[in-house]
Amino acid sequence: MAKDTLLRIENLVLHFRTEKGPVQAVDGVDFELARNRAVVVLGESGCGKTSLAKAILRLLPRNVGEYSGSIYFEGNDVMKLGDEEFRQNVRWVTMSLVPQAAMNALNPVIRVGDQVAEPAQIHLGLNKEEALKLALKMFQYVGVPEDFLTRYPFELSGGMRQRVAIAMALVTSPNLIILDEPTSALDVLTQANIFNVLKRLKNELGVSFILITHDIATSSELADDVAVMYAGQIVEVGDAARFFKDPLHPYAKKLMASVPRLKQIKEPEFITGQPPSLINLPSGCRFADRCAFRFEKCDQDPPVIKKEGRIVRCWLYA
Repeated sequence: MAKDTLLRIENLVLHFRTEKGPVQAVDGVDFELARNRAVVVLGESGCGKTSLAKAILRLLPRNVGEYSGSIYFEGNDVMKLGDEEFRQNVRWVTMSLVPQAAMNALNPVIRVGDQVAEPAQIHLGLNKEEALKLALKMFQYVGVPEDFLTRYPFELSGGMRQRVAIAMALVTSPNLIILDEPTSALDVLTQANIFNVLKRLKNELGVSFILITHDIATSSELADDVAVMYAGQIVEVGDAARFFKDPLHPYAKKLMASVPRLKQIKEPEFITGQPPSLINLPSGCRFADRCAFRFEKCDQDPPVIKKEGRIVRCWLYA
């Protein structure tokens, strides 16, 4: 592992038990994240992005069928830790989460200041007064007025609730924050303001981010690297600037072609068909049924190819 590597994931698997069979939400995922970098995980709804976040943070439901692989964080394989040790020393200490839909994540009957202070009390051992002072400092970082400390979530706008959720994730000074669709229910101006906050945190505090989204245009504001997820697998990983200009995997090409462009007359394209069921996944390449470049080898599992510093899971580059 390189010295500047913060997170390395190897063959991560998370399957869920259901009456119809196992849901293979995360199925052999590999990627790395360097310090002070932001990787954006792109893909359609239902491809396993949120399950990947839950697998990294070990926020697992009761119906887990298989959970395996390696997650090296700061050089240590945290998958080897027991649940209680992971809760005390990793989750919300060195890595934290900004969940989707901040209104649902915040307790409606507890003041937001107390909610942001709580992780500091539990994990840093601060008393309530000290924790509230730290919460106020986090509010200042993310642009929440001081008097909001005593307000309830329903008294805040969607953008302010999202900033509170970011402050809560930030309060224990983690090195990694995972953001799950942090701007999905916000207007365009509020989205821009939230991403300005995230960029400032990254530059000033050196925090690394995993941003999970299907909003390609907005994610480009924060991305240093891009990982494209399809049917439980990562099919392309690479530098963001090169990816947005020239994606390699046929699925990634279609994703980029679906984004409206201000300076192009060409109409956005769409991807024909539907993603495969994560219960009944096809053999071979999982995108083959929707791919215009399909040929005989696509019936076999595609190799992982390294090309010009990027990684792509496709027979076209074999």
